[in-house]
Amino acid sequence: MSTTDLTEFQAKKKAIREEAHKLRNELPEKDSLSLGICKTLVESEEYKNAKTILWYLDARSEVRTRHFIPSALQSDKKIIVPYCVDGFLHLFHLKTMDDLSVGMYKILEPKTEVRDLAEHKVEVQDIDLIVVPGVAFDRRGARMGHGFGYYDKLLEHARKDTPFIALAFECQLFPEIPTAAHDMFMDKLITETTVYQGLGRKA
Repeated sequence: MSTTDLTEFQAKKKAIREEAHKLRNELPEKDSLSLGICKTLVESEEYKNAKTILWYLDARSEVRTRHFIPSALQSDKKIIVPYCVDGFLHLFHLKTMDDLSVGMYKILEPKTEVRDLAEHKVEVQDIDLIVVPGVAFDRRGARMGHGFGYYDKLLEHARKDTPFIALAFECQLFPEIPTAAHDMFMDKLITETTVYQGLGRKA
């Protein structure tokens, strides 16, 4: 990609990211819409077939998972949540919401005193389903994050048979997300109205 193409590529992504943030922040009823999206997720075949599931802990105006995770903990599934250290996501086996506290940027994360306990440690290869957040998407399952690459670095080490399911509001969908050769597509994208079948890693 030439310098000119790269500049144009980055400008397109910046414009989409800003518009997606604006639309998502202005969206009313995010709690109720999020509940419906999470219910659709747990009713999916991918969720039913998974034993170990990586949920994300919502930040800012993302589809809110924190209100649904307590009920997920009551199921027979092994619930995993991520936390960030030095630019990399680490995985934590969550057993109770009491293991969480509000950390940097007002994001829920595992308490520092329990993070290093062996009983809570998990490797990405152990995950049967990964639930993915994002800033913007298209109907092919292309995803745009915050630009830090945290999830990109995690997803590239997942098992080939582990589905990636993204949660988003319809207002986060755009006609086309600019992608680079290394970008991975979601297998499914669940919104408050539709379940979109993504290209997945076949793309």
